[in-house]
Amino acid sequence: MVITRVAEHQWHALSDDRVVGRGEASPRPDGRLFLSIDTWHDADFARLAGAMLPALPRPLYTVVDEADGELKSHWERAGFTTRRREWEYVVPTSSASLPPGVTISPATDPDLLRSLDDVVRAEVAASVGWSSMPAEVLRPGFLDLSKYVVASESGRYVGLVRLGPVRHQTRIGLLVVRSDCQRRGIGRALSTFVLDFLWGKGVSSVSFEVDSTNAAAMALADGAGARRVGSTVELVVR
Repeated sequence: MVITRVAEHQWHALSDDRVVGRGEASPRPDGRLFLSIDTWHDADFARLAGAMLPALPRPLYTVVDEADGELKSHWERAGFTTRRREWEYVVPTSSASLPPGVTISPATDPDLLRSLDDVVRAEVAASVGWSSMPAEVLRPGFLDLSKYVVASESGRYVGLVRLGPVRHQTRIGLLVVRSDCQRRGIGRALSTFVLDFLWGKGVSSVSFEVDSTNAAAMALADGAGARRVGSTVELVVR
């Protein structure tokens, strides 16, 4: 078995000149490095991890489906511990009327969208910290209007939903509302609008993830009739 670093963030495990394992360190938009290792044999996983970890700056992260106990154990044996957990939900789409007083539509103004994104990021940074958010959340500069539905009020965007396909399941990647506009039903109005829109498109259900410590988001999911179907854990080694 030979471990070879084939690029700055990529390693191969070779046996008789055949690739029997791959490891990769992927920089995320928030600057964190997330690792992935794909092998057939447990010993190859341990060897790849043993080569990668000393060569990379700490802390290092990875995300694992919690139902995959074997993979989670591999990372834990490499020194990783659980940092955060997200519950995965599936919610049926449905046709329903929006609460009065809320204007919701697809995003059309990139400046307003970026302004809302900046406000939300500043609010998160000042409270729980941006690193507590899902790894996939993107920074300004990655905004694609076609993926956003927004709530508007007084000429500004006050809330948004980002949609994206994951495998064969439509997914809600992010739902946020400005802190000064929360507890007015805007988040529920956004989710209702999106579910109604997808129902009209023939999409029967969508998935999303909620931080296991976010009681408000879990209450919103329960209120929408969502069903918990699994969980992922984010692991870290420091």
